[in-house]
Amino acid sequence: MNNWQELTITINREAEEAASNILVESGSQGVAIDDSADYLDGVGKYGELFPEVEQVETVKITAYYPEMLDMEAIKKEVQERLAELADFGLTTGQVKLETQELAEEDWAENWKKYYEPARITHDLTIVPSWTDYEAAGGEKIIRLDPGMAFGTGTHPTTKMSLFALEQILRGGETVLDVGTGSGVLSIASSLLGAKEIFAYDLDDVAVRVAQENIDLNQGTANIHVAAGDLLRHVDIHAEVIVANILADILVNLTDDAYRLLKDDGYLIMSGIISEKLDMVLEAAYSAGFFLETHMIQGEWNALVFKKTDDISGIMGG
Repeated sequence: MNNWQELTITINREAEEAASNILVESGSQGVAIDDSADYLDGVGKYGELFPEVEQVETVKITAYYPEMLDMEAIKKEVQERLAELADFGLTTGQVKLETQELAEEDWAENWKKYYEPARITHDLTIVPSWTDYEAAGGEKIIRLDPGMAFGTGTHPTTKMSLFALEQILRGGETVLDVGTGSGVLSIASSLLGAKEIFAYDLDDVAVRVAQENIDLNQGTANIHVAAGDLLRHVDIHAEVIVANILADILVNLTDDAYRLLKDDGYLIMSGIISEKLDMVLEAAYSAGFFLETHMIQGEWNALVFKKTDDISGIMGG
């Protein structure tokens, strides 16, 4: 194979993850996301230094396809599915699609531009599987394969989820990872000392991708990946549940999360665009949760809830 086909979508940030999944399901061998919100004020939430970048409401998602695939048919399918996102309450804005052909070496170079080792939290660094990066000190390495799509693990929603896991996990916990995607949150949970992790995703492609990424990391036999519709029909009780998915979907798992969390357990929810924050808070409060931590990066929000009867402990009393 000497050539690749590139399809780039410009779309409103709110629809980013859904659009990325559509590209993967249409046959893409990988997606790269260019989002100005990753570069706020020159310094990222976790101390990364960035050049000044103009802030816009749209993101560019670039997908790569083998040369033998029918690009016109793929483009048509992608356009049709993107048009359906409004039915899920997602704002897409004026969607723009562009295609071009790439030589093999150009495709590889494009990946390197988007995907380099990235220190995400104090302890966690995400590293592309093809690099010889060595851990320093207490640094924990998460190896991901960029050819397996679902982004690079450095999106603000993922960063905040990883930060929350690092703050909560102390070792020996059972973790449920809902909508696992790349599997990055499950791998991080294992590295941070969780005893067992059960990862679920509705999409069979995501289940395969997550397992392949998990296999790249040593000591992750304690991660179990399966197809599942949120937490429906799950009967495993856990100390921590993490879900980095769309706000419209998060509101459908709060009751099951409360049922499955042990007393004083934590629910981490990320992927919440600011205008849908109140909707998620209301669902969590209705289920019985108390908000312990609220993280914000750009337009994205991550929430950490606790299942407890001790309100004074949450309120600092």
